[in-house]
Amino acid sequence: MAPANRVPDQRAFALLILSAAVTLVLHAPHLPLWLPMPAALLLLLCWAFRRRGRRFPVLARYVLVLALPLAVVASYGTIFGRLPGAALAVGLLTLKLTETETLRDARIVIATSAFVLMSALLFGQSLLQTALVCVALWPLLTAAMSLEPAAGPTRALMHGSALRLMLALPVALVAFVLIPRLASPLWGAPGMQVAKTGVSARMTPGAIGQLLIDDQPAFRVGFQGPIPARPLRYFRAVVLWHFDGRSWTPGHAALPLERLIIRDRPSRYTVTLDATRQTLLPALDIPVDTAPGTFSTAARTLLAMRPIDHTLRYTLESATDYTLSPQLVPDERTLALQLPVGADPRARALAAQWRARYGGNSRAIVASALRMFRNGGFRYTLVPPPLGRQQVDDFLFRTRAGFCEHYASAFVFLMRAAGVPARVVAGYQGGYANRTAGYLLVRQSDAHAWAEVWIPGDGWVRVDPTAAVSPDRISLGATAAAQTADAPWFLSGWWIGFRNRIDVVNRLWNQAVVGFDALRQRALLTQFGLDPSRWQSVALALGGALGMALAVGLALALREPGKRGDALATGFQRLERRLTRARCARRPGEAPVAYLRRAASSLPSPAATTLMALAGRFAQLRYGGTQPPPPLAVRDWVRKAKDFRP
Repeated sequence: MAPANRVPDQRAFALLILSAAVTLVLHAPHLPLWLPMPAALLLLLCWAFRRRGRRFPVLARYVLVLALPLAVVASYGTIFGRLPGAALAVGLLTLKLTETETLRDARIVIATSAFVLMSALLFGQSLLQTALVCVALWPLLTAAMSLEPAAGPTRALMHGSALRLMLALPVALVAFVLIPRLASPLWGAPGMQVAKTGVSARMTPGAIGQLLIDDQPAFRVGFQGPIPARPLRYFRAVVLWHFDGRSWTPGHAALPLERLIIRDRPSRYTVTLDATRQTLLPALDIPVDTAPGTFSTAARTLLAMRPIDHTLRYTLESATDYTLSPQLVPDERTLALQLPVGADPRARALAAQWRARYGGNSRAIVASALRMFRNGGFRYTLVPPPLGRQQVDDFLFRTRAGFCEHYASAFVFLMRAAGVPARVVAGYQGGYANRTAGYLLVRQSDAHAWAEVWIPGDGWVRVDPTAAVSPDRISLGATAAAQTADAPWFLSGWWIGFRNRIDVVNRLWNQAVVGFDALRQRALLTQFGLDPSRWQSVALALGGALGMALAVGLALALREPGKRGDALATGFQRLERRLTRARCARRPGEAPVAYLRRAASSLPSPAATTLMALAGRFAQLRYGGTQPPPPLAVRDWVRKAKDFRP
């Protein structure tokens, strides 16, 4: 039978099934719900058919091949793009195993598995994701080695594949550093970059709630000075002016840049923001400058020039003691008092009472609203009851349960109804201060909404109505405020605390690997006299590094056979010394196989049986005609000889 037509044995096919199963597991989180379980069942059927010596039904195979692209199109509307492409690739990999009958088919499965496995990195490049992909290469490489004609036992195959993966790490490191980085991703299909939703430019009660149960990192902040105290860690992302009765949006009015008077020394810091596919850039309240590629809105929030589809680093200065917009222009006042006509009459009536009682005393009106939240039976919860059509009235007078966006929305509505200019600000508050590494970790669960009211002489003043209901949300953070019966298990204090402490590893990974872009590569290579823009110098360095790696490998392969290079001879010498210590020395001129058989005749069973088997296997490897003997078989004999005890 030709080598390409040779049928893989049961072990090789089982390793192929295992490789495909591991690939399926890594892709399962982003596959459509209808695919993972049927694919796993199909893998089990392939294994069962092969074990019984039967072929997978041809008609069923054809039906599945035709149904797969139709199901993908039905789910996504196309077969192009990151998500539909991954679903199609995983499905085709599984279907390929139904027709794997020859060595050529098995090698196609291995190549396809490697490609599909690599595509998992399109959905995440975190340290954990990369480590899982590397681990998944282990059974894949073991399956490839099992297809060799003289493959040794499974344990030796696993050791050999692990060793090869370790030896590949230096080559991968050289390629990572020297191969030119692209300024933009190689792929161009929509949605190829992984992104988190983050705080958006539209706030509807319930929207931020999806973030409050997401403990994934949103961004990390490295301060050049001390990390601000927790009550000062407000990161503004968007200012919301317009309310239509259900949602808050920024509006479309053209306003001048609000005047900022700084009363303290600004803090300088660097933000590392994960991809969001939005243009909002969180900044410590309030930024006094902009970063390259960004611009400031009239309300002193920052926007990127284009949606953020990759990890972004930007450096800013912000003031935490300031006066913002001491004079309110007419257009701002109009926007800050806008309310939908006829909406929420009970809230309007309550605000009118405050207005009649306190007149133009804005501070007294603010204090009345906060006192109502503090003493009116309101509670902080991540699972609030649904609201009716009159949203603010329903919240204030019926449910009285919600989280930050409910309180910010209702508070601003009351202020505007009482004649006090107000607006909603959405962003993040709090974060975990890693004092050892000197940075602040802000998670999606730290998403927050608060209010700003305009007070004559003081300008825009931050008011956080959530703090009146749940002071722990500000003083201890989102995690402490979420410690209720309706909070999910992964928001428990001990788990978040553990993840916060080990996040320093993820930060180093993001900085050194994920954030290693073309600019940082140029800065690194320039220090060694290499110009990344000249392909000749990069090719010369890459060729030299790979040449050195090949030279070292060749030197190891061509070591002197009689010494460390001949593993079989080394193993026999070790066995001979052990037998000599057992008073069975080798006679002058005695052949190795004859010596081992003579020694076996003087040993009790079962040691004698084991030594006779070692002698027979040694004769096959040394004198069997295959020169050199298969490395895996030699390694297996050496291991057994090492374990032998006379």
